[in-house]
Amino acid sequence: MGTPICLVGIGKIAVDEHVPSLNASADWDLAATVSRAGTVDGVPAFTDFDRFLDERPEVRVVSLCLPPVPRYDYAAKAIAAGRHVMLEKPPGATLAEVQALQAQAEAAGVVLFTTWHSRMAAGVAGAKAWLAGQQLDALHITWREDVRKWHPGQDWVFEPGGMGVMDPGINALSILTEILPAPVFLRSATLQFPANRQTPIAADLQFSGGVTADFDWRQTGPQTWGMKARTAVGEMELADGGATLLINGETQDVGPNREYPALYDRMAALVKSGQSDIDLAPMVHVADALTLGRREIVADFDF
Repeated sequence: MGTPICLVGIGKIAVDEHVPSLNASADWDLAATVSRAGTVDGVPAFTDFDRFLDERPEVRVVSLCLPPVPRYDYAAKAIAAGRHVMLEKPPGATLAEVQALQAQAEAAGVVLFTTWHSRMAAGVAGAKAWLAGQQLDALHITWREDVRKWHPGQDWVFEPGGMGVMDPGINALSILTEILPAPVFLRSATLQFPANRQTPIAADLQFSGGVTADFDWRQTGPQTWGMKARTAVGEMELADGGATLLINGETQDVGPNREYPALYDRMAALVKSGQSDIDLAPMVHVADALTLGRREIVADFDF
């Protein structure tokens, strides 16, 4: 029997990724869920987080899959109750609130893990190793998907704090900040906002060091999640969200893609060691884009 864990927020990402990963892991026992409506067959379900904390003190680990805006309050309550906390990406609605959670976790002596699932994609480690020590000439990210497929009817993604196209875009930025041999910073951005929405649906980003990015939430048909880098010794490409790695056009053997199972492997190791893992670099780039970006108004968008 693994360590008891509670999954909070039983929506699409929890059902598609978190629940299967937990069920397949020897490290974890999905002992409870908290959600307004969603449940998992055979797992005790709560609709009130405070009641869960009061009634299930033996469940010492909480994985939060809620949208970013309400996540801080849940995380703060869990930390105050002495629970270790795992945060879906992005880890919060603002940088400051995640920094506050970090301080609270340190004071309480519990683990806090800001997860970035795309960093666990099978090709990322190899891309990082190939780029290490090299001078980057250029790198371009193309991250285009269909919001209607991945966030069906979820209006919160277009509300303040939902981040809009930066919600998937931050996955690309989490890979970028992991693999680059030296950090970069944003120089300029153009953000396209539907006239009836509060967050962008597309973005073009220009960074230092020859790095550029193209995010779009309006792509139908095949989805595009990739990046190509050029150095003096050749080209590197990550495709399929980082699951496929090509070096100079040759596909590399990177093994199976285990993004979410690998996150829970990492959380198990952190709880065992008593160490936190908090990296806000991808979120810094998003905050900079929303601060620096030139705003363009485009056609209304509705689900």
